[in-house]
Amino acid sequence: MADIDGTLAAEPVLDLTPETGLRHLWRALADVAGGCRMWRLGCTLGWLDIKLRYRGSILGPLWLTVSTAVMVAAIGSVYGALFHMELRHYLPFLSISLVLWGYVSGITSDGCQVFTRAAGLIQAARLPFTVHAIRSVVRNVLVLLHNLAVIIVVFAVFRLMPAHLLAEIPVLALWAIDSLALSLALGVLGTRFRDIPPIIGSLLQIAFFVTPIMWEPGLIVAGRQYMLLNPFYPLFEILRGPVMGEVPRLSVWIAAGGYSVVLWVVTLLLFSRLRSRLAYWV
Repeated sequence: MADIDGTLAAEPVLDLTPETGLRHLWRALADVAGGCRMWRLGCTLGWLDIKLRYRGSILGPLWLTVSTAVMVAAIGSVYGALFHMELRHYLPFLSISLVLWGYVSGITSDGCQVFTRAAGLIQAARLPFTVHAIRSVVRNVLVLLHNLAVIIVVFAVFRLMPAHLLAEIPVLALWAIDSLALSLALGVLGTRFRDIPPIIGSLLQIAFFVTPIMWEPGLIVAGRQYMLLNPFYPLFEILRGPVMGEVPRLSVWIAAGGYSVVLWVVTLLLFSRLRSRLAYWV
């Protein structure tokens, strides 16, 4: 088929060849690779989403920063008194935890609707589905960057200096990769089954209370090893621990890496099997 300039297209616009065997997985990997090559488009779309969401607002995304700061101050004063904890140590821990949980909650809720929200673009333009997942990740990363101001202010008030910042670079890369996988997996499930968003919302509420967000892991003495069964705990600990000057145990690192591998395996299985039908489900 010829392009506008008369040259032959590199690949057909519509390929009716049935996908069998490993062809599903190959197409899925090609989609992920193609989406990563178009990362600039995903970043631009995510940036435009933030601008349109807060168009006409005085503070814009800073409203999220203000609400996070109020929550840290309120919960910190109440739970600090209940747990008999020193605010100099508890408030930095709480600020990091709430900001990270806000990102996890946002990327999870957005991931359930990552393809349905982009239905018009999916039906109008031939793009890798991974671009829409990158768009969701970028959108939530921008919100996270706004909320980092809360952590900086808390550390400045108590005159603390984050430790082991260089160790956070590979952890941040792991979080970014996992965020992309989570967006793809939940996007596929949320497009096929419209009950997924409320189910995920309910599960997140439970996970919030059983994950050390408002309480510190050190409060658990007996059975602390079972906390590794919660996939959120090791992923939070490898990012939060070094900032607080704590070195996570080797078992925590192994658990975080293991959960990431499992997440990507499940994502590729779902995405490779259902990717070809997404355009008809949105």
